[in-house]
Amino acid sequence: MADSKVIFFDIDGTLWNMYRSIPDSTRAAIKVLRQNGHKVFINSGRTRSFIQNKNLLSLGFDGIVAGCGTYIEMGEDIPKNLTIESGLLNDTIDALRSRGAAIILEGSEYLYFDLEEFAGDPYGDLVIADVGNRRKNITGNSDFSVNKLSINTRGNDMGTVIEDLSKDYEMLFHGHDVYEIVPKGYSKAVGIEEVCEIIGADIKDTFAFGDGRNDIEMLEKAGVGICMGSGTKEAKEAADYVTSEQYKDGIYHALRHFDLI
Repeated sequence: MADSKVIFFDIDGTLWNMYRSIPDSTRAAIKVLRQNGHKVFINSGRTRSFIQNKNLLSLGFDGIVAGCGTYIEMGEDIPKNLTIESGLLNDTIDALRSRGAAIILEGSEYLYFDLEEFAGDPYGDLVIADVGNRRKNITGNSDFSVNKLSINTRGNDMGTVIEDLSKDYEMLFHGHDVYEIVPKGYSKAVGIEEVCEIIGADIKDTFAFGDGRNDIEMLEKAGVGICMGSGTKEAKEAADYVTSEQYKDGIYHALRHFDLI
């Protein structure tokens, strides 16, 4: 058995696919990881309010890094919960709405968005299904606790808004008019650094699994970055190792390759 390691997993495209299907091999592999004394964490761009699926959480994790490093949970402990200052947030909402963007404010307790802005939008339907009763409207609400944002520009000309916001945020473009907007200086890589500091682990002893744009910094920061076979070109280039696709037991094969299970 390898020395104790800390393993971080992205959710979407990594632990599960677009249909929320988790391979049996992944479930078995995570169980063996923990039996072998390794620490296992979710490390997701989703905020904590958006990580509620019981089937996912039943995999068994030592903690959750959420909202691109802005939130950390370990059991009953929440050592990190960075929220966007209300003045900056309100200015951000006003700037985005002035250009017709559809907005999701993402917090640890709630997601805030107006249903009519996402009518017929596939991503909006996915969010609504996943978040359940942890949704509140933006319109008519002034009491927000928000770690990060996501927007759909809906093909609108954003003028200088994206450039202006980049002074205070990391602007992650996912294609198809979608941006993830994260407080400046935060990423999944920061989440890895802070978890290691909290538990006294060396970053050299970490592994990270991901597949997309917001995984790149994490894949580069971890001792070993592993990209799923269906990952983006940029994520594969950032990784140390590319495994098979999620549905082809990619997590299991990579963990076996590195003698972790």
